[in-house]
Amino acid sequence: MIKQAKISSSKPSSCNSTLRDGLAAAWPICFGYFPIGMALGVLGQQAGLGPVWIGLMSVLVFAGSAQFIGVAMIDGGVSAATIILTTFVVNFRHVLMSSALAVPLRGTGRLFLLLFAYGVTDESFAVNMTRFRAGGWDRWRALVVHHAANTSWILATVVGATVGTLIPPGAFGIDFALPGMFIALLVMQLHGRAYIFTGLLAALISVIWKLLIPGDSYIVAAALLAATGGYLVRRHLRQQREGQR
Repeated sequence: MIKQAKISSSKPSSCNSTLRDGLAAAWPICFGYFPIGMALGVLGQQAGLGPVWIGLMSVLVFAGSAQFIGVAMIDGGVSAATIILTTFVVNFRHVLMSSALAVPLRGTGRLFLLLFAYGVTDESFAVNMTRFRAGGWDRWRALVVHHAANTSWILATVVGATVGTLIPPGAFGIDFALPGMFIALLVMQLHGRAYIFTGLLAALISVIWKLLIPGDSYIVAAALLAATGGYLVRRHLRQQREGQR
């Protein structure tokens, strides 16, 4: 059970302590965001997006995986509708994370929730949920975590895009950086048979769909069908384990 924050519905008693606690919890996220954000900025610049556009993307989207996918699809000349639909599917997990955070934030005003929801990411969600469960955490400290991470990400992507203007296209293997980034992210997610199956299924569907059906729909199709297949396999494996107990 998540312990309700005692001061979640009131103003923070001390701005200094709130900022200090929030920043102390957020700095590992900020530290991790900076190299990844710079990499995104460099890749975005190589795809034709300057520092201003990368900065706007980070402000309006603020989702690392969706931004990497968006940059890759922009570089590949994919249609705007496909990019929007694909990133929507990728970011749909935010609905689940926001639903979990709604428990310790019960009774909070809509204006605060709007500001709070903007900063939800995988990393900030994990940090704040851990703190809420432990107790002694409130919505203001959680908000500091969100927007400290947000600020570091925006700055990192803009710096990366600025540095990227100094790198000639194709130099230092930069043309392989984006595929290399996605390969690394994929490998880091392969924690079991269900995950390996999902990755292989996505690759198979995308290749076959691309060969048979013109256009960019293979991206969305592979994401939806592979995610569904992975879920079914994972559920089947879980039922098998429960049946053996």
